[in-house]
Amino acid sequence: MSGSARIAVTGIGAVTGFGWGVAALEAGLAAGRTAIGPFTRFDAASFPTQIAAQVPAAPPHVRTRGWGALSFADRFAVAAAREAAASAGLPFDERTGRGAGVFFGGSTGGLYECERVYEAHRDGGLARAPRGPIRRHLVQRPAEAVARALSADGPVETVCSACASGTLAIGAALDALRRGEVRVAFAGGADSLARVTYGGFNALRAVDTVPCRPFRADRAGMSLGEGAGVLVLERLDTARRRGAAVLAECLGAGASADAHHMTAPEPGGEGAARAITRALEEAGRAPSDVSLVNTHGTGTPLNDRAEYAALRRALGASVSEVPLSVTKGSVGHVLGGAGGVEAVASVLAIATQRLQPAPGGGAIDPATPVRLAEQAHGNRVGAVLSINLGFGGVNAALLVAAPPPSEEIR
Repeated sequence: MSGSARIAVTGIGAVTGFGWGVAALEAGLAAGRTAIGPFTRFDAASFPTQIAAQVPAAPPHVRTRGWGALSFADRFAVAAAREAAASAGLPFDERTGRGAGVFFGGSTGGLYECERVYEAHRDGGLARAPRGPIRRHLVQRPAEAVARALSADGPVETVCSACASGTLAIGAALDALRRGEVRVAFAGGADSLARVTYGGFNALRAVDTVPCRPFRADRAGMSLGEGAGVLVLERLDTARRRGAAVLAECLGAGASADAHHMTAPEPGGEGAARAITRALEEAGRAPSDVSLVNTHGTGTPLNDRAEYAALRRALGASVSEVPLSVTKGSVGHVLGGAGGVEAVASVLAIATQRLQPAPGGGAIDPATPVRLAEQAHGNRVGAVLSINLGFGGVNAALLVAAPPPSEEIR
Protein backbone atom coordinates (compact mmCIF):
# COMPACT_ATOMS: atom_id res chain seq x y z
CA MET A 1 0.00 0.00 0.00
CA SER A 2 1.22 3.47 -0.84
CA GLY A 3 1.54 7.04 0.39
CA SER A 4 2.18 8.59 3.77
CA ALA A 5 -0.86 10.83 4.31
CA ARG A 6 -2.58 10.27 7.64
CA ILE A 7 -6.18 9.11 7.31
CA ALA A 8 -8.99 9.94 9.72
CA VAL A 9 -12.27 8.20 10.44
CA THR A 10 -14.79 11.02 10.70
CA GLY A 11 -18.06 9.13 10.42
CA ILE A 12 -19.53 5.70 11.04
CA GLY A 13 -22.82 4.03 10.14
CA ALA A 14 -24.23 0.59 10.82
CA VAL A 15 -27.20 -1.69 10.30
CA THR A 16 -27.16 -5.00 12.21
CA GLY A 17 -29.39 -7.50 13.90
CA PHE A 18 -29.52 -5.06 16.83
CA GLY A 19 -31.28 -2.51 14.63
CA TRP A 20 -30.80 0.43 12.28
CA GLY A 21 -28.00 2.73 13.40
CA VAL A 22 -24.76 2.84 15.33
CA ALA A 23 -26.54 3.53 18.63
CA ALA A 24 -28.28 0.14 18.50
CA LEU A 25 -25.00 -1.62 17.71
CA GLU A 26 -23.15 0.24 20.44
CA ALA A 27 -25.78 -0.61 23.06
CA GLY A 28 -25.85 -4.28 22.13
CA LEU A 29 -22.08 -4.65 22.13
CA ALA A 30 -21.61 -2.74 25.39
CA ALA A 31 -24.16 -4.96 27.15
CA GLY A 32 -22.60 -8.18 25.87
CA ARG A 33 -25.88 -9.20 24.23
CA THR A 34 -26.43 -11.23 21.08
CA ALA A 35 -28.85 -10.49 18.24
CA ILE A 36 -28.69 -14.10 17.05
CA GLY A 37 -31.94 -16.03 17.36
CA PRO A 38 -34.95 -17.33 15.42
CA PHE A 39 -35.55 -15.44 12.18
CA THR A 40 -38.33 -15.05 9.63
CA ARG A 41 -36.70 -13.95 6.35
CA PHE A 42 -37.30 -17.40 4.92
CA ASP A 43 -38.49 -20.78 6.25
CA ALA A 44 -35.47 -22.54 7.76
CA ALA A 45 -37.40 -25.56 9.06
CA SER A 46 -35.72 -27.91 6.57
CA PHE A 47 -32.20 -26.95 7.72
CA PRO A 48 -30.32 -28.42 10.69
CA THR A 49 -30.28 -24.97 12.36
CA GLN A 50 -32.88 -22.21 12.55
CA ILE A 51 -31.10 -19.14 13.96
CA ALA A 52 -29.43 -16.04 12.50
CA ALA A 53 -29.08 -12.32 13.27
CA GLN A 54 -31.78 -10.81 11.07
CA VAL A 55 -32.08 -7.04 10.74
CA PRO A 56 -35.48 -5.85 12.05
CA ALA A 57 -37.95 -3.98 9.84
CA ALA A 58 -36.76 -0.55 8.76
CA PRO A 59 -38.21 2.41 10.66
CA PRO A 60 -39.87 5.07 8.48
CA HIS A 61 -37.09 7.65 8.90
CA VAL A 62 -34.50 5.51 7.07
CA ARG A 63 -36.69 4.77 4.05
CA THR A 64 -35.48 7.07 1.32
CA ARG A 65 -36.86 7.72 -2.16
CA GLY A 66 -36.76 4.56 -4.29
CA TRP A 67 -36.58 2.32 -1.22
CA GLY A 68 -38.92 -0.26 -2.71
CA ALA A 69 -36.63 -0.81 -5.69
CA LEU A 70 -33.64 -1.69 -3.49
CA SER A 71 -32.61 -5.16 -2.36
CA PHE A 72 -32.14 -5.76 1.36
CA ALA A 73 -28.36 -5.51 0.93
CA ASP A 74 -28.78 -2.20 -0.94
CA ARG A 75 -31.00 -0.83 1.83
CA PHE A 76 -28.53 -1.76 4.54
CA ALA A 77 -25.70 -0.15 2.58
CA VAL A 78 -27.54 3.09 1.82
CA ALA A 79 -28.82 3.52 5.39
CA ALA A 80 -25.37 2.92 6.89
CA ALA A 81 -23.68 5.24 4.40
CA ARG A 82 -26.17 8.05 5.00
CA GLU A 83 -25.73 7.69 8.76
CA ALA A 84 -21.94 7.76 8.33
CA ALA A 85 -22.14 10.90 6.18
CA ALA A 86 -24.36 12.61 8.74
CA SER A 87 -22.06 11.71 11.64
CA ALA A 88 -19.12 13.10 9.64
CA GLY A 89 -20.95 16.39 9.20
CA LEU A 90 -21.27 16.00 5.43
CA PRO A 91 -24.37 17.47 3.73
CA PHE A 92 -26.77 15.38 1.67
CA ASP A 93 -26.18 17.15 -1.63
CA GLU A 94 -23.70 17.16 -4.49
CA ARG A 95 -20.98 18.56 -2.19
CA THR A 96 -20.80 15.23 -0.34
CA GLY A 97 -20.30 13.28 -3.53
CA ARG A 98 -17.85 15.59 -5.26
CA GLY A 99 -14.53 13.78 -5.30
CA ALA A 100 -15.94 10.94 -3.16
CA GLY A 101 -15.28 7.26 -3.77
CA VAL A 102 -17.20 4.20 -2.62
CA PHE A 103 -15.26 1.08 -1.64
CA PHE A 104 -17.44 -1.85 -0.58
CA GLY A 105 -17.17 -5.51 0.24
CA GLY A 106 -19.97 -7.93 -0.47
CA SER A 107 -20.87 -11.44 -1.53
CA THR A 108 -24.62 -11.91 -1.89
CA GLY A 109 -25.93 -8.68 -3.44
CA GLY A 110 -29.59 -9.22 -4.28
CA LEU A 111 -29.41 -13.01 -4.06
CA TYR A 112 -32.38 -13.21 -1.68
CA GLU A 113 -34.61 -11.27 -4.08
CA CYS A 114 -33.62 -13.57 -6.96
CA GLU A 115 -34.45 -16.58 -4.83
CA ARG A 116 -37.95 -15.19 -4.30
CA VAL A 117 -38.41 -14.78 -8.06
CA TYR A 118 -37.20 -18.31 -8.71
CA GLU A 119 -39.50 -19.76 -6.05
CA ALA A 120 -42.52 -17.91 -7.47
CA HIS A 121 -41.69 -19.09 -10.99
CA ARG A 122 -41.09 -22.67 -9.79
CA ASP A 123 -44.43 -22.74 -8.00
CA GLY A 124 -46.31 -21.43 -11.02
CA GLY A 125 -46.89 -17.94 -9.68
CA LEU A 126 -44.98 -16.20 -12.46
CA ALA A 127 -45.33 -16.67 -16.19
CA ARG A 128 -42.33 -14.41 -16.76
CA ALA A 129 -39.60 -13.37 -14.35
CA PRO A 130 -39.53 -9.62 -13.58
CA ARG A 131 -36.32 -7.85 -14.53
CA GLY A 132 -35.93 -5.71 -11.40
CA PRO A 133 -34.98 -8.38 -8.86
CA ILE A 134 -32.69 -10.06 -11.39
CA ARG A 135 -30.84 -6.80 -12.06
CA ARG A 136 -30.43 -6.32 -8.31
CA HIS A 137 -28.70 -9.69 -7.97
CA LEU A 138 -25.26 -8.33 -8.92
CA VAL A 139 -22.78 -8.16 -6.04
CA GLN A 140 -21.75 -4.57 -6.87
CA ARG A 141 -25.26 -3.16 -6.50
CA PRO A 142 -24.95 -2.05 -2.83
CA ALA A 143 -21.90 0.08 -3.67
CA GLU A 144 -23.67 1.53 -6.70
CA ALA A 145 -26.75 2.30 -4.58
CA VAL A 146 -24.54 4.20 -2.11
CA ALA A 147 -22.90 6.15 -4.93
CA ARG A 148 -26.31 7.21 -6.25
CA ALA A 149 -27.64 8.07 -2.80
CA LEU A 150 -24.65 10.33 -2.02
CA SER A 151 -23.96 11.56 -5.58
CA ALA A 152 -20.44 10.14 -5.39
CA ASP A 153 -18.60 10.93 -8.62
CA GLY A 154 -15.32 9.17 -7.78
CA PRO A 155 -14.44 5.49 -8.20
CA VAL A 156 -16.97 2.90 -7.12
CA GLU A 157 -15.22 -0.39 -6.31
CA THR A 158 -16.60 -3.67 -5.00
CA VAL A 159 -14.37 -6.33 -3.47
CA CYS A 160 -15.75 -9.87 -3.49
CA SER A 161 -13.16 -11.99 -1.70
CA ALA A 162 -15.32 -13.99 0.68
CA CYS A 163 -15.32 -12.95 4.35
CA ALA A 164 -12.29 -10.67 3.97
CA SER A 165 -14.09 -8.43 1.45
CA GLY A 166 -15.07 -5.54 3.72
CA THR A 167 -11.61 -5.16 5.26
CA LEU A 168 -9.95 -5.39 1.84
CA ALA A 169 -12.30 -2.65 0.61
CA ILE A 170 -11.25 -0.37 3.47
CA GLY A 171 -7.62 -1.04 2.53
CA ALA A 172 -8.40 -0.01 -1.06
CA ALA A 173 -9.98 3.21 0.23
CA LEU A 174 -6.83 3.95 2.26
CA ASP A 175 -4.72 3.58 -0.87
CA ALA A 176 -6.98 5.83 -2.92
CA LEU A 177 -6.92 8.57 -0.29
CA ARG A 178 -3.14 8.44 0.08
CA ARG A 179 -2.68 8.64 -3.69
CA GLY A 180 -5.01 11.61 -3.87
CA GLU A 181 -7.53 9.83 -6.09
CA VAL A 182 -10.45 10.75 -3.83
CA ARG A 183 -11.24 13.54 -1.39
CA VAL A 184 -13.38 11.36 0.86
CA ALA A 185 -14.12 7.63 0.89
CA PHE A 186 -17.17 5.67 2.01
CA ALA A 187 -15.73 2.28 2.86
CA GLY A 188 -17.16 -0.89 4.34
CA GLY A 189 -19.53 -3.59 3.20
CA ALA A 190 -23.03 -5.01 3.18
CA ASP A 191 -24.73 -8.38 2.78
CA SER A 192 -28.12 -9.92 3.46
CA LEU A 193 -29.35 -13.32 4.52
CA ALA A 194 -30.20 -15.67 1.68
CA ARG A 195 -31.34 -19.27 1.48
CA VAL A 196 -28.40 -20.34 -0.71
CA THR A 197 -25.72 -19.08 1.69
CA TYR A 198 -27.60 -20.32 4.76
CA GLY A 199 -28.05 -23.72 3.18
CA GLY A 200 -24.44 -23.83 2.02
CA PHE A 201 -22.96 -23.25 5.47
CA ASN A 202 -25.41 -25.75 6.95
CA ALA A 203 -24.33 -28.30 4.33
CA LEU A 204 -20.74 -27.76 5.47
CA ARG A 205 -21.94 -28.48 9.04
CA ALA A 206 -20.38 -25.18 10.03
CA VAL A 207 -23.42 -23.60 11.74
CA ASP A 208 -24.12 -23.94 15.46
CA THR A 209 -27.64 -24.66 16.70
CA VAL A 210 -27.22 -21.92 19.33
CA PRO A 211 -25.59 -18.47 19.01
CA CYS A 212 -21.92 -18.89 18.16
CA ARG A 213 -19.37 -18.72 20.99
CA PRO A 214 -15.94 -18.00 19.49
CA PHE A 215 -12.97 -19.48 21.37
CA ARG A 216 -15.18 -21.25 23.91
CA ALA A 217 -14.45 -24.91 24.63
CA ASP A 218 -18.00 -26.02 23.78
CA ARG A 219 -18.37 -24.04 20.55
CA ALA A 220 -19.74 -25.96 17.58
CA GLY A 221 -19.81 -23.52 14.67
CA MET A 222 -20.73 -20.11 13.32
CA SER A 223 -23.93 -18.07 13.16
CA LEU A 224 -24.94 -16.03 10.13
CA GLY A 225 -26.05 -12.41 10.19
CA GLU A 226 -26.76 -9.53 7.86
CA GLY A 227 -26.35 -5.78 7.72
CA ALA A 228 -23.79 -3.15 6.80
CA GLY A 229 -20.99 -1.12 8.29
CA VAL A 230 -19.53 2.04 6.74
CA LEU A 231 -16.62 4.32 7.63
CA VAL A 232 -16.13 7.84 6.29
CA LEU A 233 -12.41 8.25 5.64
CA GLU A 234 -10.58 11.43 4.71
CA ARG A 235 -7.14 12.93 5.11
CA LEU A 236 -6.49 13.89 8.72
CA ASP A 237 -5.27 17.39 7.87
CA THR A 238 -8.37 18.02 5.72
CA ALA A 239 -10.66 16.77 8.47
CA ARG A 240 -9.01 19.05 11.04
CA ARG A 241 -9.29 22.07 8.73
CA ARG A 242 -13.03 21.60 8.20
CA GLY A 243 -13.56 21.14 11.93
CA ALA A 244 -14.71 17.54 11.74
CA ALA A 245 -14.72 15.39 14.86
CA VAL A 246 -12.08 12.69 14.35
CA LEU A 247 -13.26 9.38 15.81
CA ALA A 248 -10.10 7.42 15.05
CA GLU A 249 -7.09 7.29 12.79
CA CYS A 250 -6.86 4.55 10.18
CA LEU A 251 -3.20 3.58 10.34
CA GLY A 252 -2.67 0.65 8.02
CA ALA A 253 -4.00 -2.42 6.28
CA GLY A 254 -2.49 -5.70 5.18
CA ALA A 255 -3.53 -8.64 3.04
CA SER A 256 -2.28 -12.12 2.15
CA ALA A 257 -3.41 -15.55 0.98
CA ASP A 258 -2.87 -18.98 2.51
CA ALA A 259 -2.81 -20.80 -0.86
CA HIS A 260 -3.84 -23.83 1.17
CA HIS A 261 -7.46 -24.99 0.80
CA MET A 262 -10.77 -23.80 -0.61
CA THR A 263 -12.61 -23.70 2.73
CA ALA A 264 -10.24 -24.77 5.53
CA PRO A 265 -7.76 -22.28 7.02
CA GLU A 266 -4.04 -23.06 7.07
CA PRO A 267 -3.70 -24.54 10.60
CA GLY A 268 -0.47 -22.77 11.49
CA GLY A 269 -1.87 -19.31 10.75
CA GLU A 270 1.16 -18.29 8.67
CA GLY A 271 -0.81 -16.50 5.96
CA ALA A 272 -3.04 -14.60 8.38
CA ALA A 273 0.03 -13.61 10.41
CA ARG A 274 1.55 -12.06 7.28
CA ALA A 275 -1.53 -9.88 6.79
CA ILE A 276 -1.40 -8.74 10.43
CA THR A 277 2.33 -8.01 10.23
CA ARG A 278 1.89 -6.01 7.03
CA ALA A 279 -0.83 -3.89 8.65
CA LEU A 280 1.44 -3.20 11.63
CA GLU A 281 4.40 -2.38 9.40
CA GLU A 282 2.37 0.03 7.28
CA ALA A 283 1.13 1.67 10.46
CA GLY A 284 4.64 1.91 11.92
CA ARG A 285 3.46 0.18 15.08
CA ALA A 286 4.89 -2.69 17.11
CA PRO A 287 2.84 -5.74 18.17
CA SER A 288 2.96 -4.45 21.75
CA ASP A 289 1.08 -1.31 20.66
CA VAL A 290 -2.10 -3.31 19.99
CA SER A 291 -4.48 -2.86 22.92
CA LEU A 292 -7.48 -4.76 21.49
CA VAL A 293 -8.00 -7.33 18.74
CA ASN A 294 -11.36 -7.52 16.98
CA THR A 295 -11.02 -11.12 15.87
CA HIS A 296 -12.52 -12.85 12.86
CA GLY A 297 -13.85 -15.19 15.55
CA THR A 298 -16.40 -17.30 13.71
CA GLY A 299 -16.74 -19.96 16.39
CA THR A 300 -15.76 -22.91 14.19
CA PRO A 301 -13.09 -25.04 15.88
CA LEU A 302 -10.66 -24.98 12.94
CA ASN A 303 -11.01 -21.26 12.26
CA ASP A 304 -10.57 -20.16 15.87
CA ARG A 305 -7.47 -22.31 16.31
CA ALA A 306 -5.89 -21.11 13.08
CA GLU A 307 -6.60 -17.49 14.03
CA TYR A 308 -5.04 -17.99 17.46
CA ALA A 309 -1.96 -19.49 15.79
CA ALA A 310 -1.77 -16.42 13.53
CA LEU A 311 -2.03 -14.05 16.49
CA ARG A 312 0.74 -15.92 18.30
CA ARG A 313 2.98 -15.60 15.24
CA ALA A 314 2.26 -11.91 14.69
CA LEU A 315 1.92 -10.56 18.23
CA GLY A 316 4.25 -12.88 20.11
CA ALA A 317 4.07 -13.01 23.87
CA SER A 318 1.47 -10.23 24.11
CA VAL A 319 -1.19 -12.51 22.61
CA SER A 320 -2.02 -13.85 26.07
CA GLU A 321 -2.52 -10.36 27.51
CA VAL A 322 -4.29 -8.33 24.84
CA PRO A 323 -8.11 -8.59 25.12
CA LEU A 324 -10.03 -10.03 22.17
CA SER A 325 -13.50 -8.98 21.07
CA VAL A 326 -15.79 -11.30 19.11
CA THR A 327 -18.30 -9.17 17.22
CA LYS A 328 -19.72 -12.16 15.36
CA GLY A 329 -20.93 -13.55 18.66
CA SER A 330 -23.21 -10.51 18.86
CA VAL A 331 -24.35 -9.85 15.27
CA GLY A 332 -23.44 -13.05 13.45
CA HIS A 333 -21.24 -13.41 10.40
CA VAL A 334 -22.20 -10.72 7.87
CA LEU A 335 -20.03 -12.41 5.22
CA GLY A 336 -18.74 -9.82 2.74
CA GLY A 337 -19.99 -7.06 5.01
CA ALA A 338 -18.33 -8.43 8.15
CA GLY A 339 -15.21 -6.29 7.78
CA GLY A 340 -17.30 -3.13 7.58
CA VAL A 341 -19.40 -3.93 10.66
CA GLU A 342 -16.35 -4.99 12.65
CA ALA A 343 -14.42 -1.88 11.63
CA VAL A 344 -17.30 0.20 13.01
CA ALA A 345 -17.18 -1.85 16.23
CA SER A 346 -13.42 -1.22 16.45
CA VAL A 347 -13.88 2.53 16.04
CA LEU A 348 -16.62 2.47 18.68
CA ALA A 349 -14.25 0.81 21.16
CA ILE A 350 -11.82 3.70 20.61
CA ALA A 351 -14.41 6.47 20.60
CA THR A 352 -16.15 5.23 23.76
CA GLN A 353 -13.03 3.81 25.45
CA ARG A 354 -15.07 0.74 26.33
CA LEU A 355 -14.32 -2.90 25.71
CA GLN A 356 -17.13 -4.96 24.19
CA PRO A 357 -17.68 -8.07 26.33
CA ALA A 358 -18.11 -11.42 24.59
CA PRO A 359 -21.71 -12.70 24.75
CA GLY A 360 -22.52 -15.95 26.47
CA GLY A 361 -20.15 -17.76 28.72
CA GLY A 362 -18.27 -20.96 29.27
CA ALA A 363 -14.69 -22.06 29.55
CA ILE A 364 -12.09 -21.01 27.01
CA ASP A 365 -10.75 -23.74 24.71
CA PRO A 366 -7.39 -24.82 26.20
CA ALA A 367 -6.01 -24.94 22.65
CA THR A 368 -6.74 -21.21 22.26
CA PRO A 369 -5.91 -19.64 25.66
CA VAL A 370 -7.11 -16.14 24.77
CA ARG A 371 -8.31 -13.31 26.97
CA LEU A 372 -11.81 -12.43 25.80
CA ALA A 373 -12.80 -8.80 26.32
CA GLU A 374 -14.76 -7.89 29.41
CA GLN A 375 -15.91 -4.49 30.64
CA ALA A 376 -14.09 -5.08 33.92
CA HIS A 377 -10.68 -5.12 32.27
CA GLY A 378 -10.59 -1.33 32.06
CA ASN A 379 -7.84 -1.26 29.44
CA ARG A 380 -7.17 1.98 27.60
CA VAL A 381 -8.21 1.33 24.00
CA GLY A 382 -5.40 2.85 21.95
CA ALA A 383 -4.86 0.76 18.81
CA VAL A 384 -7.32 -1.89 17.61
CA LEU A 385 -6.43 -4.65 15.18
CA SER A 386 -9.42 -5.91 13.17
CA ILE A 387 -8.99 -9.23 11.34
CA ASN A 388 -11.06 -10.98 8.67
CA LEU A 389 -10.23 -14.34 7.13
CA GLY A 390 -12.13 -15.82 4.18
CA PHE A 391 -12.69 -18.94 2.12
CA GLY A 392 -9.86 -19.62 -0.27
CA GLY A 393 -7.38 -18.53 2.39
CA VAL A 394 -7.92 -14.79 1.87
CA ASN A 395 -6.66 -12.78 4.86
CA ALA A 396 -7.07 -9.09 5.69
CA ALA A 397 -6.13 -6.94 8.66
CA LEU A 398 -6.78 -3.31 9.58
CA LEU A 399 -5.25 -1.18 12.33
CA VAL A 400 -7.16 1.81 13.71
CA ALA A 401 -6.12 3.94 16.68
CA ALA A 402 -7.11 6.83 18.87
CA PRO A 403 -6.68 10.14 17.00
CA PRO A 404 -3.56 12.21 17.69
CA PRO A 405 -3.75 15.56 19.49
CA SER A 406 -4.46 18.48 17.17
CA GLU A 407 -1.02 19.98 17.73
CA GLU A 408 0.58 16.96 16.05
CA ILE A 409 -1.08 17.84 12.73
CA ARG A 410 0.68 20.40 10.57
